[in-house]
Amino acid sequence: MPNDRKDSSLPRSAHEDAPHAPPGTLGAAQRQAVSELLRVSPVADDLAQRFETAGFSLALVGGSVRDALLGRLGNDLDFTTDARPDDVLRLVRPWADAVWEVGIAFGTVGCQKKGYQIEITTYRSEAYDRESRKPEVAYGDAIEEDLVRRDFTVNAMAVALPRKEFIDPYRGLEDLARRVLRTPGTAEASFSDDPLRMLRAARFAAQLGFTVAEDVVAAMTAMAGRIEIVSAERVRDELNKLVLAPDPRRGLSLLVETGLARHILPELPALRLERDEHHRHKDVYEHSLTVLEQAMALEGGEPDLVLRLAALLHDIGKPRTRKFEKDGRVSFHHHEVVGAKMTKARMSKLKYSNEMIKDVSRLVELHLRFHGYGSGEWTDSAVRRYVRDAGPLLDRLHKLTRSDCTTRNKRKANALSRAYDGLEERIARLQEQEELDSIRPDLNGNEIMGILDIGPGPQIGKAYQHLLELRLERGPMPREEAEAALREWWAGQQ
Repeated sequence: MPNDRKDSSLPRSAHEDAPHAPPGTLGAAQRQAVSELLRVSPVADDLAQRFETAGFSLALVGGSVRDALLGRLGNDLDFTTDARPDDVLRLVRPWADAVWEVGIAFGTVGCQKKGYQIEITTYRSEAYDRESRKPEVAYGDAIEEDLVRRDFTVNAMAVALPRKEFIDPYRGLEDLARRVLRTPGTAEASFSDDPLRMLRAARFAAQLGFTVAEDVVAAMTAMAGRIEIVSAERVRDELNKLVLAPDPRRGLSLLVETGLARHILPELPALRLERDEHHRHKDVYEHSLTVLEQAMALEGGEPDLVLRLAALLHDIGKPRTRKFEKDGRVSFHHHEVVGAKMTKARMSKLKYSNEMIKDVSRLVELHLRFHGYGSGEWTDSAVRRYVRDAGPLLDRLHKLTRSDCTTRNKRKANALSRAYDGLEERIARLQEQEELDSIRPDLNGNEIMGILDIGPGPQIGKAYQHLLELRLERGPMPREEAEAALREWWAGQQ
């Protein structure tokens, strides 16, 4: 159901004006909001004058208008125009500080002016056919044609420039005040035109805290399979925005409830394991969402996509490894290893970069390693190996491991926290003493070749690895001791 709570970020009179103002008119509060938008966007009038002089229309549109009314407008400005892309290029090239044409095939020209990132898109409509993964784009001549093809009413508002006429044919301002996502036309028609909008609904719910209208949820549920026509890259980008949002649980839950997750991230709904009658294991799905939220609380700065994905996916190996033991217990042996492989496979299908796949899957693989620490009986060698295996991911591994504790047993939670405090203190001491961040053998490759009087080859790599294992096991060695250990190993190779 739509949320009727007033949006406190809008002026009070905006709530009063919105339901009564006929489409296309501008109440005093809205006019004030638009004036503020234009005040912080001094390039808008200048750009509009260039278009008007050339005989074209220009309007600020979509997310820029929505975010201005929510008080969260940044430096990214979206405009729409009846000018065709070639005309847009001709007008902005002598005006902008920089111009790019990456999206010109879809009618969009990008440019930069005085620190503002600007996109200017020709009025258009777009739709997928039943087979293609690329939408077909057709240009229009009226802004109403452009607004009706927008994904949601809150993104179907515009401000015509330079006359500053507020255009809201689908009552987007009212939906903004109510914090509800509706489509300008029917949800079925909108999602048929571009199935990615179903994922965008979940993303906006997570980003803005909006409620999704019942008819939109129903269409998402009925048409979930249609998302498979969309390219993996577009799905990945929307999923990233959702996961990086302030409330990813809201969006992810919507994906699971509507069935969309089964098509883009099936490992997530698979976590909803049936609990045994004695409730001997956790709800893995809810646990994973909680771990994600707890990891977010430890970020301490900008949202960390690698950490958040690792937190969300860390237990995806559990459904495949679940086993009911003879004594009634439920086990998930080696689920971290299985989960790391599953993470690599899913992220590869979603076209993530090799580096991100490597980092996230490594964190999934290592997330249980700490639980062998117990009450602190690890040797210094084990601590060194923990640091070595985590490498540059150590800080993220600390956060993931701490986030993985969701027990309601305060005594157990406090014990785990103290144990990890102890491990971090030991790591800090060893790092200070031994430069753990860059563990390497006490002899380098050139020194090994000189001592053994041999040239480059596979034996040097083996010798280097042997000395590295000794370094991890014993800590730093004096040069004489390292040379003696090398000679002893070499003698055993002959």
